[in-house]
Amino acid sequence: MSDDDPITDFTCRSMAVEGVEKTVYVAGAGPAVVVLPEMPGISPDVLRLARWVRDAGFTVHVPSLFGTDGAFPTVEGGREVVRRACVSAEFRAFAGGGTSPVTVWLRGLARQAHAVCGGPGVGAIGLCFTGNFALTMALEPAVIAPVVNHPSLPLDDPGGLELDPADARAVRDRLDRDGLTVLAYRFEGDRWCTGQRFAAYRALLGDAFDGRVLPDSAANPAPPPFFADLVGTPHSVVTAHLVDEAGHPTVRARDEILSFLTDRLYP
Repeated sequence: MSDDDPITDFTCRSMAVEGVEKTVYVAGAGPAVVVLPEMPGISPDVLRLARWVRDAGFTVHVPSLFGTDGAFPTVEGGREVVRRACVSAEFRAFAGGGTSPVTVWLRGLARQAHAVCGGPGVGAIGLCFTGNFALTMALEPAVIAPVVNHPSLPLDDPGGLELDPADARAVRDRLDRDGLTVLAYRFEGDRWCTGQRFAAYRALLGDAFDGRVLPDSAANPAPPPFFADLVGTPHSVVTAHLVDEAGHPTVRARDEILSFLTDRLYP
């Protein structure tokens, strides 16, 4: 998969939350699932995941948060996207920054999607830079199926969580109150999403955190250049490092995510 994706099978919408407009790509039918982009943007691999979610019976919403929509992840383009995101007021990329402000907008998107699509609630899949955003979105009552994939923030603290203390307590209390579970994935040797980070999630959330770890040997050995040269470690379980072969561990992880969404959004 080395070409840009034209995204012609999605409807491109401008959606506003509290006066702030962002582009959102929407496709499918059924309960809503928000699939967040990973660095360096809505890549062909992210769109492949979104299509799998759509084809499993959901209305998928993919918000554009950074990068060039549909672009194949190159080293040059990806490096610039990361630089801009790290200094953007919407994101808190480093330790001490707390919760990223963009999550307020994402909660509003989930609320709107639930109002339109119906069902018991909304799913949210975070990836890499946006991995923890899916958990923070659970502060919105409509979000009942958060999936946290290889969360990489904060970039400078391998055991840190991209949450301010008040939001951390509120998320924990919400999961306890409503009996929700967080499904999470990482590769064993991932230096951007370490075992320390998963341990910190488990310390905060207890049994509500279902963290699953894949061996590094399961990662696609030939990901796009951004992941091969800049990320430089097994990282993106269900996107860039997925091996699309029946029975492969990364495909099983994808199927577990789809089952998790189905169990909660189609009770």
